[in-house]
Amino acid sequence: MKSILEGRPALAAEVEKIAEVAGYLWQNGWAERNGGNITVNVTAHVDDEIRTMPAISEVKQIGVTLPQLKGCYFYCKGTGKRMRDLARRPMDNGSVIRILDDCASYVIIADNAVMPTSELPSHLTVHANLIESGSPYTATVHTHPIELVAMSHKREFLGKDVLTKILWSMIPETKAFCPLGLGIVPYTLPGSNELADATLKELQDYDVVLWEKHGVFAKGLDVMDAFDQIDVLSKSAKIYINAKCMGYEPEGMSDGQMAEMTKAFNLPR
Repeated sequence: MKSILEGRPALAAEVEKIAEVAGYLWQNGWAERNGGNITVNVTAHVDDEIRTMPAISEVKQIGVTLPQLKGCYFYCKGTGKRMRDLARRPMDNGSVIRILDDCASYVIIADNAVMPTSELPSHLTVHANLIESGSPYTATVHTHPIELVAMSHKREFLGKDVLTKILWSMIPETKAFCPLGLGIVPYTLPGSNELADATLKELQDYDVVLWEKHGVFAKGLDVMDAFDQIDVLSKSAKIYINAKCMGYEPEGMSDGQMAEMTKAFNLPR
Protein backbone atom coordinates (compact mmCIF):
# COMPACT_ATOMS: atom_id res chain seq x y z
CA MET A 1 0.00 0.00 0.00
CA LYS A 2 1.25 3.49 -0.83
CA SER A 3 2.53 5.37 2.22
CA ILE A 4 0.82 8.62 3.23
CA LEU A 5 4.30 10.16 3.16
CA GLU A 6 4.84 9.58 -0.57
CA GLY A 7 4.66 12.83 -2.54
CA ARG A 8 4.27 14.86 0.65
CA PRO A 9 7.73 16.19 1.53
CA ALA A 10 6.56 18.45 4.37
CA LEU A 11 4.69 15.64 6.13
CA ALA A 12 7.57 13.24 5.48
CA ALA A 13 10.03 15.73 6.99
CA GLU A 14 7.85 16.02 10.10
CA VAL A 15 7.76 12.25 10.54
CA GLU A 16 11.52 12.05 9.92
CA LYS A 17 12.05 14.49 12.80
CA ILE A 18 9.86 12.30 15.02
CA ALA A 19 11.94 9.26 14.07
CA GLU A 20 15.16 11.17 14.74
CA VAL A 21 13.99 12.24 18.20
CA ALA A 22 12.85 8.69 18.98
CA GLY A 23 16.40 7.55 18.23
CA TYR A 24 17.85 10.18 20.55
CA LEU A 25 15.51 9.12 23.37
CA TRP A 26 16.66 5.51 23.00
CA GLN A 27 20.36 6.38 22.67
CA ASN A 28 20.21 8.51 25.83
CA GLY A 29 18.71 5.63 27.80
CA TRP A 30 15.47 7.52 28.30
CA ALA A 31 13.19 5.01 26.54
CA GLU A 32 13.56 1.56 28.01
CA ARG A 33 11.42 -1.15 26.39
CA ASN A 34 8.28 0.65 25.14
CA GLY A 35 8.66 3.60 27.51
CA GLY A 36 7.71 7.09 26.41
CA ASN A 37 5.31 8.66 23.94
CA ILE A 38 5.30 11.19 21.11
CA THR A 39 2.21 12.88 19.67
CA VAL A 40 2.46 15.55 16.97
CA ASN A 41 -0.28 17.66 15.39
CA VAL A 42 0.27 17.26 11.63
CA THR A 43 -2.92 19.02 10.51
CA ALA A 44 -0.93 21.76 8.77
CA HIS A 45 0.48 19.15 6.37
CA VAL A 46 -2.86 17.57 5.45
CA ASP A 47 -4.23 17.98 1.92
CA ASP A 48 -7.61 17.25 0.35
CA GLU A 49 -6.62 13.70 -0.59
CA ILE A 50 -5.73 12.91 3.01
CA ARG A 51 -9.06 14.35 4.16
CA THR A 52 -10.90 11.84 1.97
CA MET A 53 -8.74 8.83 2.87
CA PRO A 54 -10.83 5.95 4.20
CA ALA A 55 -10.27 4.72 7.71
CA ILE A 56 -8.20 1.56 8.19
CA SER A 57 -9.56 0.99 11.69
CA GLU A 58 -12.90 0.95 13.40
CA VAL A 59 -13.98 4.08 15.23
CA LYS A 60 -12.10 4.43 18.53
CA GLN A 61 -13.21 6.47 21.53
CA ILE A 62 -10.77 9.02 22.92
CA GLY A 63 -12.33 8.94 26.37
CA VAL A 64 -12.87 12.70 26.49
CA THR A 65 -14.63 15.18 24.22
CA LEU A 66 -12.29 17.84 22.81
CA PRO A 67 -14.13 20.33 20.54
CA GLN A 68 -10.89 22.16 19.72
CA LEU A 69 -9.60 19.10 17.84
CA LYS A 70 -12.40 18.85 15.28
CA GLY A 71 -10.83 18.05 11.91
CA CYS A 72 -7.33 17.62 13.33
CA TYR A 73 -4.79 14.95 12.41
CA PHE A 74 -2.04 13.56 14.63
CA TYR A 75 0.94 11.28 14.30
CA CYS A 76 1.00 9.06 17.39
CA LYS A 77 3.52 6.54 18.66
CA GLY A 78 1.89 3.12 18.89
CA THR A 79 0.97 1.47 22.15
CA GLY A 80 3.55 -1.10 23.19
CA LYS A 81 5.96 0.08 20.49
CA ARG A 82 9.63 0.77 21.18
CA MET A 83 11.31 4.10 20.42
CA ARG A 84 14.29 2.28 18.91
CA ASP A 85 11.94 0.63 16.41
CA LEU A 86 10.07 3.85 15.72
CA ALA A 87 13.41 5.49 14.90
CA ARG A 88 13.94 2.99 12.07
CA ARG A 89 10.36 2.44 10.90
CA PRO A 90 8.12 5.29 12.07
CA MET A 91 5.08 4.27 10.02
CA ASP A 92 5.21 0.69 11.32
CA ASN A 93 5.45 1.79 14.95
CA GLY A 94 3.10 4.74 14.86
CA SER A 95 0.12 5.92 12.86
CA VAL A 96 -1.75 8.97 11.62
CA ILE A 97 -5.19 9.45 13.12
CA ARG A 98 -8.14 11.67 12.20
CA ILE A 99 -10.30 13.22 14.92
CA LEU A 100 -13.95 12.76 13.97
CA ASP A 101 -16.64 15.42 13.99
CA ASP A 102 -18.01 14.36 17.37
CA CYS A 103 -14.60 15.34 18.81
CA ALA A 104 -14.84 12.30 21.07
CA SER A 105 -13.56 9.63 18.69
CA TYR A 106 -10.98 9.00 16.00
CA VAL A 107 -9.96 6.61 13.25
CA ILE A 108 -6.56 5.51 11.99
CA ILE A 109 -5.99 6.48 8.36
CA ALA A 110 -2.33 5.57 7.68
CA ASP A 111 -0.12 3.69 7.16
CA ASN A 112 -0.98 0.69 9.33
CA ALA A 113 -3.66 0.13 11.96
CA VAL A 114 -1.20 0.74 14.82
CA MET A 115 -3.14 1.63 17.95
CA PRO A 116 -1.94 4.90 19.51
CA THR A 117 -0.48 5.07 22.98
CA SER A 118 -2.80 4.33 25.89
CA GLU A 119 -1.94 7.84 27.12
CA LEU A 120 -3.53 9.38 24.01
CA PRO A 121 -6.33 11.11 25.99
CA SER A 122 -3.72 12.98 28.06
CA HIS A 123 -1.71 14.00 25.01
CA LEU A 124 -4.77 15.11 23.06
CA THR A 125 -6.08 17.08 26.02
CA VAL A 126 -2.83 19.03 26.05
CA HIS A 127 -3.06 19.59 22.28
CA ALA A 128 -6.64 20.83 22.64
CA ASN A 129 -5.50 23.30 25.27
CA LEU A 130 -2.67 24.49 23.00
CA ILE A 131 -5.11 25.12 20.15
CA GLU A 132 -7.59 26.87 22.44
CA SER A 133 -4.89 29.21 23.74
CA GLY A 134 -3.61 30.01 20.23
CA SER A 135 -0.24 28.42 20.91
CA PRO A 136 2.02 27.61 17.93
CA TYR A 137 3.20 24.43 19.69
CA THR A 138 2.46 21.18 17.83
CA ALA A 139 4.34 18.45 19.70
CA THR A 140 4.19 16.62 23.02
CA VAL A 141 6.88 14.23 24.26
CA HIS A 142 6.93 11.99 27.33
CA THR A 143 10.18 10.26 28.24
CA HIS A 144 12.28 9.08 31.21
CA PRO A 145 15.49 11.15 31.53
CA ILE A 146 17.69 9.34 34.06
CA GLU A 147 19.25 12.28 35.91
CA LEU A 148 16.04 14.32 36.15
CA VAL A 149 14.11 11.32 37.48
CA ALA A 150 16.92 10.69 39.99
CA MET A 151 16.67 14.27 41.25
CA SER A 152 12.89 13.87 41.68
CA HIS A 153 13.54 11.31 44.42
CA LYS A 154 14.84 14.05 46.75
CA ARG A 155 11.90 15.60 48.57
CA GLU A 156 13.61 18.96 49.04
CA PHE A 157 13.86 19.42 45.27
CA LEU A 158 10.11 19.18 44.70
CA GLY A 159 9.12 22.57 46.03
CA LYS A 160 7.99 25.14 43.47
CA ASP A 161 10.93 26.24 41.30
CA VAL A 162 13.56 24.69 43.58
CA LEU A 163 14.83 22.45 40.78
CA THR A 164 14.35 25.22 38.25
CA LYS A 165 16.78 27.45 40.13
CA ILE A 166 19.33 24.65 40.60
CA LEU A 167 19.23 23.61 36.95
CA TRP A 168 19.31 27.19 35.63
CA SER A 169 22.36 27.88 37.77
CA MET A 170 24.46 25.00 36.44
CA ILE A 171 25.14 26.45 32.98
CA PRO A 172 23.91 29.67 31.33
CA GLU A 173 22.38 27.90 28.33
CA THR A 174 19.77 26.22 30.51
CA LYS A 175 18.21 29.52 31.55
CA ALA A 176 18.52 30.85 28.00
CA PHE A 177 16.92 27.86 26.27
CA CYS A 178 14.48 26.76 29.01
CA PRO A 179 13.41 30.20 30.23
CA LEU A 180 10.19 28.98 31.85
CA GLY A 181 11.98 26.40 33.99
CA LEU A 182 10.65 23.04 35.14
CA GLY A 183 7.20 22.34 36.56
CA ILE A 184 6.67 19.62 39.15
CA VAL A 185 3.86 17.08 39.46
CA PRO A 186 3.94 15.01 42.68
CA TYR A 187 3.78 11.25 42.18
CA THR A 188 0.48 10.27 40.59
CA LEU A 189 -0.61 6.95 39.11
CA PRO A 190 0.76 6.68 35.53
CA GLY A 191 -1.92 6.95 32.88
CA SER A 192 -4.52 8.31 35.29
CA ASN A 193 -6.86 11.23 34.72
CA GLU A 194 -5.38 12.80 37.85
CA LEU A 195 -1.92 12.81 36.25
CA ALA A 196 -3.31 14.33 33.06
CA ASP A 197 -5.11 17.08 34.99
CA ALA A 198 -2.07 17.91 37.12
CA THR A 199 0.17 18.00 34.06
CA LEU A 200 -2.19 20.29 32.16
CA LYS A 201 -2.26 22.67 35.12
CA GLU A 202 1.56 22.85 35.28
CA LEU A 203 1.83 23.33 31.52
CA GLN A 204 0.04 26.65 31.90
CA ASP A 205 3.30 28.03 33.30
CA TYR A 206 6.00 25.65 32.03
CA ASP A 207 7.02 23.93 28.78
CA VAL A 208 8.51 20.93 30.60
CA VAL A 209 6.97 19.16 33.59
CA LEU A 210 8.73 16.62 35.80
CA TRP A 211 6.61 13.72 37.05
CA GLU A 212 8.00 12.67 40.42
CA LYS A 213 9.74 9.26 40.26
CA HIS A 214 8.55 8.76 36.68
CA GLY A 215 9.70 11.04 33.86
CA VAL A 216 9.00 14.30 32.06
CA PHE A 217 6.30 15.65 29.76
CA ALA A 218 7.25 18.44 27.36
CA LYS A 219 5.54 20.55 24.73
CA GLY A 220 7.25 22.39 21.90
CA LEU A 221 6.97 24.13 18.56
CA ASP A 222 7.79 20.76 17.03
CA VAL A 223 9.13 17.45 18.32
CA MET A 224 12.76 18.63 18.09
CA ASP A 225 11.99 21.74 20.14
CA ALA A 226 10.35 19.64 22.85
CA PHE A 227 13.32 17.26 22.88
CA ASP A 228 15.85 20.12 23.01
CA GLN A 229 14.32 21.53 26.18
CA ILE A 230 14.43 18.14 27.91
CA ASP A 231 18.00 17.63 26.70
CA VAL A 232 19.18 21.00 28.03
CA LEU A 233 17.59 20.43 31.44
CA SER A 234 19.11 16.94 31.57
CA LYS A 235 22.56 18.38 30.84
CA SER A 236 22.24 20.62 33.88
CA ALA A 237 21.11 17.66 35.99
CA LYS A 238 24.20 15.73 34.87
CA ILE A 239 26.48 18.63 35.80
CA TYR A 240 24.88 18.84 39.26
CA ILE A 241 25.11 15.09 39.87
CA ASN A 242 28.70 14.88 38.55
CA ALA A 243 29.75 17.65 40.93
CA LYS A 244 28.11 15.82 43.83
CA CYS A 245 29.86 12.59 42.81
CA MET A 246 33.18 14.50 42.91
CA GLY A 247 32.41 15.25 46.55
CA TYR A 248 31.30 18.86 46.56
CA GLU A 249 28.16 20.97 46.32
CA PRO A 250 28.26 22.89 43.02
CA GLU A 251 28.28 26.64 43.56
CA GLY A 252 26.03 27.45 40.61
CA MET A 253 25.42 30.89 39.11
CA SER A 254 24.42 33.52 41.64
CA ASP A 255 21.01 35.21 41.71
CA GLY A 256 22.70 38.33 40.39
CA GLN A 257 24.29 36.49 37.48
CA MET A 258 20.96 34.90 36.55
CA ALA A 259 19.16 38.26 36.81
CA GLU A 260 21.82 39.70 34.49
CA MET A 261 21.05 36.96 31.97
CA THR A 262 17.32 37.58 32.21
CA LYS A 263 17.85 41.22 31.32
CA ALA A 264 20.52 40.67 28.66
CA PHE A 265 18.58 37.99 26.79
CA ASN A 266 15.10 39.44 27.45
CA LEU A 267 13.93 36.24 29.15
CA PRO A 268 10.44 35.92 30.65
CA ARG A 269 11.71 35.05 34.16
